[in-house]
Amino acid sequence: MAYSPKLAAALSGATLRQLAHWRKVSTGRGAVLVPELSVERPILYSFRDVVALRTCVKLRNDASLQKIRRALDTLRDDLRERDHLSSYTLVADGSSIYLAAPDHAVDLVRKKANVVIHEMVDVLQPFYRDGRHIPPLLQPREHVAVDPAVRGGIPVIDGTRVPYDEVAALLRDGVPAERISDYYPSVTPAAARDAVDFADYVDSYDPSREPREAAAG
Repeated sequence: MAYSPKLAAALSGATLRQLAHWRKVSTGRGAVLVPELSVERPILYSFRDVVALRTCVKLRNDASLQKIRRALDTLRDDLRERDHLSSYTLVADGSSIYLAAPDHAVDLVRKKANVVIHEMVDVLQPFYRDGRHIPPLLQPREHVAVDPAVRGGIPVIDGTRVPYDEVAALLRDGVPAERISDYYPSVTPAAARDAVDFADYVDSYDPSREPREAAAG
């Protein structure tokens, strides 16, 4: 599945400005995350990219972008960890960023091994960023699901292969939720309403609708 920047932003909680900024190489430091599918227009993110972006957004709640870049440089250059960023569990506590493993953790900012951390974070679960609720990645609405094994990870009506945006388009064209089953027999009115609600949420990440105060970092 290839995710457009807008959909990747909506599923991760990052703003489009942040995605653009994180793709760039900073002075003396590597990019935070480069899309693995396409870095040229059209820019396309993978499902693994979206998981990694959620990690970055959660880290950004407790750490500066400079500290995140420093931690990622330690991970890639000093520890020689070159797998996709989604493969790692990274945790911030306000003072540093840690690479967490089942039996130990490494302080990626202070470059100390075998430190103790007290909270593990599941990036697939919902969280808040700048007061905004970021839904769970795999179930962004009760009747909308994201499963890499179904249509490559495009959000669909739960239990079906029907893309959420096709259902939302019908409602926006004036088809009542109760009549959606005329077009998609497996889609209930409640699922149709969830589809258009999620579509509205995704559209809130359009550049013209993003808050002006949303920082690039």
